[in-house]
Amino acid sequence: MQMIPKRLPVDIYHPHKANAEEMTKYHSDDYIKFLHSICPDNMSEYSKQIQRFTVGEDCPVFDGLFEFCQLFTGGSVASAVKLNKQQMNIAVNWAGGLHHAKKSEASDFCYINDIILAMLELLKYYQRVLYIDIDIHHGDGVEKAFYTTDQVMTVSFDKYGEYFPGTGDLWDIGAGKGKYYAVNYPLRDGTDDESYEAIFKPVMSKVIKMFQPSAVILQCGSDSLSEDRLGCFNLIIKGHAKCMEFVKSFNLPMLMLGGGGYSIHNVTRCWTYETAVALDTEIPK
Repeated sequence: MQMIPKRLPVDIYHPHKANAEEMTKYHSDDYIKFLHSICPDNMSEYSKQIQRFTVGEDCPVFDGLFEFCQLFTGGSVASAVKLNKQQMNIAVNWAGGLHHAKKSEASDFCYINDIILAMLELLKYYQRVLYIDIDIHHGDGVEKAFYTTDQVMTVSFDKYGEYFPGTGDLWDIGAGKGKYYAVNYPLRDGTDDESYEAIFKPVMSKVIKMFQPSAVILQCGSDSLSEDRLGCFNLIIKGHAKCMEFVKSFNLPMLMLGGGGYSIHNVTRCWTYETAVALDTEIPK
């Protein structure tokens, strides 16, 4: 007799593709027009724009580039809308989390900053939104976008020093109205579960107590795991997931996003496990 698996308490949505108008709520019109037009066959016609928008080396041009951007961006924005309408407590878009993209600049495989666009959507309903980044790389694009506002607090735990993107200094704390609303915690090579947890929990407890956010965006880049091809931390999947589980314990509306990850077995196992944790569901080992 075949056992019928119990249905998980999760709804799967197929969001619309984000259009150019939605993307230009943050990104510049000419940058979005460029992404819409560029393809491998016409790159020679856009040599100046390629250089201007820093597309090429770590942000390659490929067939379907703009549609790719539409899909992951649409997922993040639609997730924010679901949270705004209180149709769910936790929304997940593992295709999102591209935290390096700037207003008119692609960076490190990030073309559109879906996080910023989702944040702008959440701010329509929530007075204060907390952004937490546990990718090994600093969330520079998101921090830069909200560096002078007190409505968003950005917190990034990352490798700092001679390491991409070279930002995320302890003393980068925001400016103007946003002073003290940017928090960066630089970490050393080899950071393991125990040391990461000893930092993450007290820092985030204090941040949430003082900032009192109405909603949270958590970027769960898996390149902070051990054996990542580009990373240099020593976290295991359960240690990584403890960060998400701790944030979840505050019972705030939460958008969980993907991000970096350069060892495919790490990425798939990590985000599968964290989906299960979000659902309070055990999965077979």
